Amino acid sequence: MDFATPKGSNSQVKGQRRGIKKPPFFCPFYMDGKAVGGIYMNTNVNANRATLLISCPERPGIISTVSNFLLEHNANIVHFDQHTTDPMAGIFFMRIEFDMNHFDESFSKLKEDLPEMAREYSMEWKLSGKGERKRMAIFVSKMDHCLLELLWRWKSKELEVDIPLVISNHPDMREVVEGFGIPYHHVPITPDTKAEAEQKAVELLDGKADFIVLARYMQILSPSFISKYPNRIINIHHSFLPAFVGANPYARAFNRGVKLIGATAHYVTNDLDEGPIIEQDVQRVNHRHTAQDLKIAGRHVERQVLAQAVAWHVEDKVIVHGNKTIVF
Repeated sequence: MDFATPKGSNSQVKGQRRGIKKPPFFCPFYMDGKAVGGIYMNTNVNANRATLLISCPERPGIISTVSNFLLEHNANIVHFDQHTTDPMAGIFFMRIEFDMNHFDESFSKLKEDLPEMAREYSMEWKLSGKGERKRMAIFVSKMDHCLLELLWRWKSKELEVDIPLVISNHPDMREVVEGFGIPYHHVPITPDTKAEAEQKAVELLDGKADFIVLARYMQILSPSFISKYPNRIINIHHSFLPAFVGANPYARAFNRGVKLIGATAHYVTNDLDEGPIIEQDVQRVNHRHTAQDLKIAGRHVERQVLAQAVAWHVEDKVIVHGNKTIVF
């Protein structure tokens, strides 16, 4: 890992003379909104890498058993994270990234043998290979800031997903979405046609999407729809709930004199805006901010929080436990 150096500096020139290649991605550090330095990060991932998520009742020997299991299947562990709610009688969570030679054959055998080990420890597990790209459908209404953040990150390959379609209850975003080469489906909704509109969305999604992101989609999904994508629908909302429910929350927050603007990204459940939280963030504001300033600040936070939550979901870094999440 090479620390960034100013262009034309002696250390950079010496590196060029030694034939050191510049890493492919520069990650800046920010302070008070300004880039103040950074490190180069190599974003290339081994194509033979896989990820295993595990949750099970806590008991001695889990780590040893899983590690030996992977070793027996010619897997080399490269990242390992764990958490337990109680070392004596809690729930144990684990995330492991590992590389495998002769990936297709080894991965297939590991997947075939994994259920036997899982039964012994009453494990819930999820196994995925890096070559398995998730398919992300986006729902949006009229506000474009979260949608554009996702599309920009997808276009720049920061989000390693496929986007098979965008669904909206308004036609406003069609030109933007189709400009990225993504199909756009306008499905109007009225109180009388809500059931039919949801059924139309289900038909459009059938066989095309692994999870859904509500990028400021201003409709409440029915329990029937949610049940088709358990812990696979991600929503974003401002942090004023439950204090300022309904329309014009930023105007009411301004009138109340709030000092923090924030956002919450969570999985959607039948309890409105109360699903397992994936990510949250805040930005401090003060008396100098107008209601419009608060709205702009809120949009910035919403974009970042939603994009981070989606990235963690895509990278299999989230395990849902009850109404909470463990994010590795």
